[in-house]
Amino acid sequence: MIRAALASPALEATPRGQALKAALLKAGLAVEEAPDREFAELAATEHPQGVLAVVEPRRWTLDDVKPAPRAPVLVLDAVQDPGNVGTMVRTAHALGAAGVLTLPGTAELTNPKALRASMGSAFHLPCAAVDEPALRQWTERNRLRVLLASRDGVPPDRAAIPTVLVVGNEGAGIRPGFASWATGSIGIPLRHGAESLNVAIAAGILLYEVTRE
Repeated sequence: MIRAALASPALEATPRGQALKAALLKAGLAVEEAPDREFAELAATEHPQGVLAVVEPRRWTLDDVKPAPRAPVLVLDAVQDPGNVGTMVRTAHALGAAGVLTLPGTAELTNPKALRASMGSAFHLPCAAVDEPALRQWTERNRLRVLLASRDGVPPDRAAIPTVLVVGNEGAGIRPGFASWATGSIGIPLRHGAESLNVAIAAGILLYEVTRE
């Protein structure tokens, strides 16, 4: 939920900015103005676009996530780069995933870079931070099929359809504890000589494969 907004003179320099300010005012939000220098000090980007919003995001829980065949939940295990985290939230939302869960060691979902990379999807798709015991209890209680993304995993065209898809840290992979309770693994066949894929790219490919009819 947007509580208020801060605008710089640059916002009204374009028709798009003028329309945005008008929409905020029409929605009954307070729009305070700040000189360019003060605005730049408050902004988290090098070249801000002239508007900052004070937002109170919804606090999602596991109960808000409703995975199903062709609508899995994506689990991020120690994915440290916030840009990758935001990109995966955006991709999960676009491809019809049920939600995104983050395990310890993963960049915060509220990290400014993650929020920007999500392009607004973080405000629509259920996203929550959990620990491994809570995740395991939840998957077992709901009888969910958990597949781990792995280079040596079963290719998507031969893998079972997961209701939980776990991707891990690009360097360390998925924590070893998952092996004792996950259903299986899924992987993307790579050309000889290719070491790996960026985790956000890999997640996007796998999500596409397991969500398409």
